[in-house]
Parts: sequence; C-alpha cells; structure tokens
Amino acid sequence: MSKSLKRVKAALDAAGVTVEIMETGSDTRTAQQAADVAGCHVDQIAKSIIFRGENTGEAILFLTAGGNRVSPAKASQVAGESLGKADAALIRAQTGFAIGGVSPVGHLNPIRAFLDPRLAEFDTIWAAAGTPHHIFPIEPDTLLSLTGAAPADFTEPPV
Repeated sequence: MSKSLKRVKAALDAAGVTVEIMETGSDTRTAQQAADVAGCHVDQIAKSIIFRGENTGEAILFLTAGGNRVSPAKASQVAGESLGKADAALIRAQTGFAIGGVSPVGHLNPIRAFLDPRLAEFDTIWAAAGTPHHIFPIEPDTLLSLTGAAPADFTEPPV
C-alpha cells in the first residue's frame, strides 16, 4: 500500500469514517474514468482541483463535481485573491499527493478548501484516495465536515 493511500485511510479512520477504498485496476485520473469504474453519474465524482493563490503562494483546493469546470474568475472571487496554476511541486509539497490522485483528505499540510454545491445533490459521491488507481465513496456532508470546505459557487458548465 502506497504512503499516499495509507495517509488517506488513516485520515478517514481517525475521523471515524468507515469506507471501502476501491482499487480500480485502471487509471481514474479523469472524472469520467472514475465514474465509469464507480458506476455513477460523472457529477458524483469529487474532483480535487488545486490553484495557487497569487498573494499567499499557497495551494487552494476546489472540490468540484465531475462534470463542472472551475471558473477562474469565480474561484478567485471566492478565494479572495487572484489564482494561478499550481505546479506539481506545490501540489506535492502542500498535499503530499501527485497530480491525478489528489485526495480531499489526508493532506500533509492544512489547505483552504471550497466545495461545489452540486456535490451535495447526491447521497454518495466518490473521491480519489491518494493514487490514480484508488477511489472511495463518501456522503457529501461527511466530506464537507472532514475537509472544512466552504460551499461556494465557483463553477461554470462544461464546454
């Protein structure tokens, strides 16, 4: 078991959240790939999109429904600062995860987070478990509580 996967499992266990982490057997780097494996609607996939705050230099996490896209203008307004692209080094340093497997929980360092309200429309959503090959189901309210994310409108419809 990878260190990243262990960290996610430990974070969930420490919070008293019992979930079955699914090994997918294939990449789930995209929301559609994850939805196909989980057998759910693409919007039930909680994508972890990370930007870099231009003022703070810190990573900021946007948990987005799989079919939605983050609007840079709306996200900047929600974050209270201009946002830039977070590179792989910043993402790894702040979260401990590689791009393609960023989990909403189990980060190495605290991270400001925002949650797409579309995710709350489902009984169960799915998120990355620290690798591109592992996902887990969770109730949206539980994810909100675990991440301390603030619900916010920061998305635009897919193109």
